[in-house]
Amino acid sequence: MSCSAKLRHWRRWVALLLLLLPAAGAPAAPPQSPPESVATSRADVLEPAAALPPAVRRAYAELLKLRPAAARALVRPALRPAVPSPGALLVDEGIVFAELVVSQDAARYEDVVELQDRYLDQLDEQPSSPLRDYARAEIRLHQAAAQVMFDHEFQGAWSLRQAYQQVQQNARRWPQHLPTRKTLGLCQFFIGSVPEGYRWFLNLLGLPGNTAAGLQNLRLAAQRPHDFQAEAQILLALLRQTYYGADAEAATLVERLAAEQPDNLLFSYLQMSVQKKLHRTDLALAAYRRRPTGPDYLPAAYLHHMAADLLLYQGQYAASAQANQQFLSEYRGVHYRKDAWFKLYLAHWLGGDAPAAQRARAQIGTGGETVVEEDRYAQRFVDDRVPLNRALTTARLQLDGGYYRAALRTLEGFSPEAGTPLRDRIEEPYRRARAYHGLGRLDSARLYYQRAIAVGGTAPYYFAPQSALQLGYLSQQAGQKAQAKVYFQQALSYGRHEYKTSTDAKAKVALAALK
Repeated sequence: MSCSAKLRHWRRWVALLLLLLPAAGAPAAPPQSPPESVATSRADVLEPAAALPPAVRRAYAELLKLRPAAARALVRPALRPAVPSPGALLVDEGIVFAELVVSQDAARYEDVVELQDRYLDQLDEQPSSPLRDYARAEIRLHQAAAQVMFDHEFQGAWSLRQAYQQVQQNARRWPQHLPTRKTLGLCQFFIGSVPEGYRWFLNLLGLPGNTAAGLQNLRLAAQRPHDFQAEAQILLALLRQTYYGADAEAATLVERLAAEQPDNLLFSYLQMSVQKKLHRTDLALAAYRRRPTGPDYLPAAYLHHMAADLLLYQGQYAASAQANQQFLSEYRGVHYRKDAWFKLYLAHWLGGDAPAAQRARAQIGTGGETVVEEDRYAQRFVDDRVPLNRALTTARLQLDGGYYRAALRTLEGFSPEAGTPLRDRIEEPYRRARAYHGLGRLDSARLYYQRAIAVGGTAPYYFAPQSALQLGYLSQQAGQKAQAKVYFQQALSYGRHEYKTSTDAKAKVALAALK
C-alpha cells in the first residue's frame, strides 16, 4: 500500500474515532463477557480546585441538553473577567464545538478553530490546576476532532498527539482528578482498538493505547461523583455495549438518564441510538417521537436519518423517504449523505416507485464523503453495479429492525439459481444465521455462519468476515477460548470489505479480552 493510501485509511480511522458516531449500519456484536470491574483501594475525590463554578456548572448542564442559547446566557458573565476561569473557557468552547459537530457546517470551522486557539493561549497563561490542565487537553482533543472532520488530517494528527500527551501528563500530576481519568481512558481505549493495519501512523506519532487500562480509567470516572460523571458513564456504557455486548447496561443507563431529564435532547438521542443498536425498533421510534423539540435546541438533522432507517425496517417506505428528505434538506455536513440517498433508493424501490428509485441512485455518487462505513457501502453499491435481490434486502432490513421470524419467512422466497450472483449466494446463509442468532437458536446460527464462510471464500464482501466474528463470540461465550481466538484471527485476515474497519476493531478488542 502506498504512503498516500495508508494516510487515507488512517484518516478514515481517526475520523471514526473522533466523530464518536455509532455505526448504525454495521452488524452489532452479540453479548459476551465484559471485563470485570476493577477494584481500587483508595477513595479518589475531586479536588476543590477542579470543580466548576455554580453558574458554569448550570451552563454545562444546558450544553448537555443541546440548548446553546441557554448555556451561553449562563456562561457569559463568567467570561467577562480579565482572566476567565478555566471552566468557563471549557464550557464556552464546548458550546461552539457542539454546534459544529451537530450541524457539520464547514462555514463554522475556521471560527471554531480560531476560538479554540485563543482559549488555549489564555489557559497557557494561567497557573496549573486540575481544571486548567483538563480544559487544555479537552479543547485540544476537540480541535483534533474538528480538524480531521473537515479534512485537515495532518493538523488533526498533531493536535491528537498534543491532547494525548497532555492528558497523560495531567494523570501523572493529578492522579485523583476523575475527569482526567475519563479522557485518558477514552484515548487509551480507542487507540488501543486500532487494527494493526492502521497502527503504523499512530506508532510514528508515539500514541500507545491499552483497551484494558482505558476501561479501568473510564470506570473510575464513571463510578464516583464529579462534574463530568455523566459523560464518563455514557462513554463507558457505549464502549461496553459496542465491544463487549453489555446491552442491558447501556439500555438501563440511557433509559434512566432520559427519564430523569425528558428535556435533554442528547439523552433522547442516546436512548434512540442504543435501542436501535439493540434492534428494538418500536422503542427507538418512541424515543424519537418523544424527543424535546423547539427553537431552544440545536437542530439535530441526523435524528431524522436514524428515524428513516427505523421506518425502513418496518416497511413504512413513504414515511422513511420523507424522513431522509428532511435530513438531506436540513443537514450541512458531508457524512451520511450517500447513505441517505441509498436508503431513499431502497424506500422507493421496495415501495414500487422505480423512477424515484433511479433518481435517488443517481444522487449517491454526486456528493458526500466515504469516511464512514455506511457511505462506503452506498458508494460500492453504485460502483459494483450488482442488482440487489428483493428478498435478501427485505430480510436484511427486517433483521436490523429485530423482526427475526419475519426475516426467516422472507428468506423462504429466495431461490438461488445458476446465474445467481456470488454476493447473493453468500448473503443468504449469513442472513439466516443472523435470524437464528437473534432468536437464540445458536446451533442453527453456527451452521449458517459456517456455510457463509465456506461459500464466501476470499470474496470482498463482509458476510464471511462477520460470520467469523460472530462465531468467535459464540465460542467465547461457550468457554472455547482457543476456538474463539481462531475465529477472531480469521475475521482479521480478510482483505477489503465494506465493514472492515469496525469488524477488525471488534476482533482486536475481543482477542485482547481472551488474554
